[in-house]
Amino acid sequence: MEERVRSTKNLRKRQNGVAFLFLSPWLIGFTLLTLGPIMGSLYLSFTDYDLFSKPEWAGLDNYARLVGGDPRYIQSLMVTLNYVVFSVPLKLGFALFIALILNRGLRGLGFYRSVFYLPSLLGGSVAVALMWRQIFSYDGIINQFLWNYLGYDAPSWITNPDYALGTLVLLAAWQFGAPMVIFLAGLKQIPQDMYDAAAIDGARPMQQFVFVTIPLLTPIIFFNFVMQTIGAFQAFTPSYIISDGTGGPADSTLFYTLYLYEQAFTNFEMGYASAIAWVLVAIIAGATSISFLTAKYWVHYGDEG
Repeated sequence: MEERVRSTKNLRKRQNGVAFLFLSPWLIGFTLLTLGPIMGSLYLSFTDYDLFSKPEWAGLDNYARLVGGDPRYIQSLMVTLNYVVFSVPLKLGFALFIALILNRGLRGLGFYRSVFYLPSLLGGSVAVALMWRQIFSYDGIINQFLWNYLGYDAPSWITNPDYALGTLVLLAAWQFGAPMVIFLAGLKQIPQDMYDAAAIDGARPMQQFVFVTIPLLTPIIFFNFVMQTIGAFQAFTPSYIISDGTGGPADSTLFYTLYLYEQAFTNFEMGYASAIAWVLVAIIAGATSISFLTAKYWVHYGDEG
């Protein structure tokens, strides 16, 4: 009996050893390329470090500077919050609208799905940001249309502080392909019997959408909302390209990540930039936690009583 137990233990050790052997490349990569830099960044956030000299311990000075002594940081935070508040609902609204249209059984569904998904696939590229900057420039397609057909001499949208952030919000909304595909998959999981029963009860299409589609789709809406919110807080390329890396005009497109990049690689204040990064982690974690805490009031799962 003891020999059998010993044999079983040895077999489990060999199996665990083989498992760790296959996992070791990932574990080594995670430790050296992810966990190590994360811990290094956390340490640097408490130091004064300029890349060229030894880090000097500064305690909470970097975080205190964020709270009360850096107006451009506050501006970047406000710009990013405005971007998140307006771009995420607009993107999800477009995504759900197109998903509802595609769910009606159109021919060539795969083609349309690919076409609408393409902007999301290319959305983070420099080429798309350059194209967007050209479209909304003073002599771009938008202004040419407004002048030729409406006789309106519009401003350069990207160089006007009142409209520059709005062009980036529209760019984000245009990249609705990824949440659209997820919405479409969720719509196809809703049983047709639910709509038939609602129709028998006299529910009109809009009532079916409000009282059948939306409640059954709330887990998908919640997932898309969380993922798009996290992505919006981390947006960088559109602001960097359209504003030429300055966050202009008048810091109206100074995204949080762009200001972080400026402090790190323009001003070489790596310690301060690390503190900015960790505050962003805390902000995203807080926003995600609030989303999960409030989800119980509006997200409905199929296995609930």
